[in-house]
Amino acid sequence: MDVRLYPARLCGAVTPPPSKSQAHRLLLAAGLSSGQSTIRGITHSQDMEATMACLRALGARVERTGDTVTVTGVFAHGTPQFAQLPVLDCCESGSTLRFLIPVALAVAGGGIFAGRGRLLERPQQPYFDLFTEKGVFYERTPGKLTVQGALHPGHYALPGDVSSQFFTGLLYALPLLDGPSTLVSTTTLESAAYLTMTLEALAQAGVPVTETAAGQYQIPGGSPYQPMDAAVEGDWSQAGFFYAAKGLGNDLTIRGMNDQSAQGDRMIATFYERLCGHGTETLDVSQCPDLVPPLALHAALRNGETTHIVGAARLRMKESDRLATVTETLNRLGAQITEYDDRLEIHGVELLHGGVVNSHNDHRIAMMAAMAATVCDGPVLLEDAGSVKKSYPDFWQVYASLGGRVEEV
Repeated sequence: MDVRLYPARLCGAVTPPPSKSQAHRLLLAAGLSSGQSTIRGITHSQDMEATMACLRALGARVERTGDTVTVTGVFAHGTPQFAQLPVLDCCESGSTLRFLIPVALAVAGGGIFAGRGRLLERPQQPYFDLFTEKGVFYERTPGKLTVQGALHPGHYALPGDVSSQFFTGLLYALPLLDGPSTLVSTTTLESAAYLTMTLEALAQAGVPVTETAAGQYQIPGGSPYQPMDAAVEGDWSQAGFFYAAKGLGNDLTIRGMNDQSAQGDRMIATFYERLCGHGTETLDVSQCPDLVPPLALHAALRNGETTHIVGAARLRMKESDRLATVTETLNRLGAQITEYDDRLEIHGVELLHGGVVNSHNDHRIAMMAAMAATVCDGPVLLEDAGSVKKSYPDFWQVYASLGGRVEEV
């Protein structure tokens, strides 16, 4: 799906969709319970569908009615039995894949993981190093990743500067073992706020994981997950695009956000205020890398001002190489961005121009281009605009309802 976007200012109140990060965590906790849970505020997106499909493959019963999902956990009828390794299609969801690799080992003795796009190219080395140490089999073949073996209680250590998703996967799996374990980061932990979200979801399910120090966790074994009744809060990472639009002069009011949220992307509100000011700014996104596309767009139009976005190396292994695709997309529209290995240097310009850009199958690049089009001096042809389905399926309807001019071509 390609769309032509015409310059038009957005105006009105907007409520960003529920948090994808929190929804993954609540669904997984519910799926590991011994009863029936109700989770409200689950959007119908490809990532959510991937997590729900994988829970079904592990033996959970998952039913959706509107934005409410009812989950009967895999342990509702005792310990599940598997005649063969389950096949878990994670689509393009990195969270689904990394969260479920150790969970599948704990529940089913392993699994065969499938994916699309760049998913199976994304780094898994922290798990692989750990599996070599623990005697767990893993094999990467074209189009799939197979893991098989048993996790045992004990000491688990892995680097925390690749992705916090590896820690979340283990924090969900280790309570299912028959004895206590410890989990330790061997480096400074990045995206620590995501682990706060993980601990909150585990607590809602009655799983008492203790953070004894920064990046160190004590996990009791044999901890049954309790069913829950929970609601998903608004997504600060999606709100970032509306903050960017505000920064470009669009008259938007952003509603429904939890100012006390554990989401690391809540930093968008602080970064927005800084970008609205004058002078050189340096924004460290090591704890909130998903904010880079909207931040780069806002910074691109700080006419005459320089912005440095640092701590962004992990963006190279997202749905696209986001440091490269952010730079390419905005520069095609007239921005002045220089890309480095782990950072962007942005010199603000007065105006963006129309042109042809491609989302590179990345939902966040598509939404960035949409907000940029509101202030361009000509139309923007966005190729592969359907990539927004990954996280925000009704984005284009919301965009149009706010006054955005979008035409499918």
